[in-house]
Amino acid sequence: MRKLKEFIIEKLILVCGLASIFFVVLIFLFLLKEGLSVFKSISLPDFLFGKNWYPISDPPQLGILPLILGSLLVTVGAAAISIPLGVGAAIYIAEIAPAKSKEVLKAGIELLAAIPSVVLGFIGMVTLVPWVKNIFHLPTGLTALSGSIMLAFMATPTIVSIAEDALYSVPKTYKEGAFALGATHWQTIYRVLLPAASSGILAAVMLGIGRVIGETMAVMMITGNSAIIPNSILQPVRTLTATIAAEMGEAVVGSEHYFALFAIGIVLFVISFAVNVTADLFLHKRK
Repeated sequence: MRKLKEFIIEKLILVCGLASIFFVVLIFLFLLKEGLSVFKSISLPDFLFGKNWYPISDPPQLGILPLILGSLLVTVGAAAISIPLGVGAAIYIAEIAPAKSKEVLKAGIELLAAIPSVVLGFIGMVTLVPWVKNIFHLPTGLTALSGSIMLAFMATPTIVSIAEDALYSVPKTYKEGAFALGATHWQTIYRVLLPAASSGILAAVMLGIGRVIGETMAVMMITGNSAIIPNSILQPVRTLTATIAAEMGEAVVGSEHYFALFAIGIVLFVISFAVNVTADLFLHKRK
């Protein structure tokens, strides 16, 4: 009876794994079916490196370079803020914070991760955007910097939670051995615990960056939605995800604009796939 239960559970797990792969392939094929139609009227280089996004002009100008650069600028800015902050907070909670406060801090951080992005976007519009405008004396606070700060705030709880779990799962014998050899607490953290937990920390960072790349509502509300090539992080930008969310409802089905939005979805899919493959290669290299 026990072997039968194990056999059924194993097959269910196999079915679930195959189903997830099947659904991802279906999504990608659907994106390809709709998105590749735009290349009947525009070449791939003109689409990827065109500097103008005016989909309703005559003829439509469907260059997504400003959207790609806007997404990269916001993502890099958010990563630069959230990765050091998130890893540092994870180290504090796992190794430095008093035992009584650890659970409170962990619960509070996980609660922050549950706040809907549209609520954070609204909070950013009311508080962060005026602050950025006044501090840097800008005509508007709807900039890439505002988006980076808010996205960093959204990604940090994910990084902290997973990185803390990775640090906590390092065998206690590693720390005890380091102490026995005369290492200080900070030396143990830097030279023993962080390398041992590096795969888990990298996974936390990748999930955090994935949250940033795929975020829509918050960036649509506080980055200015200006489809221009940015020269500074203090300029308004528009991201790939915000473009799809803002324009899909008004795009005429079957038009070049409609197919171009699906092509943007393909670009996002490729970017996400590249990030995950890079992380996987790095993990295997570390091993």
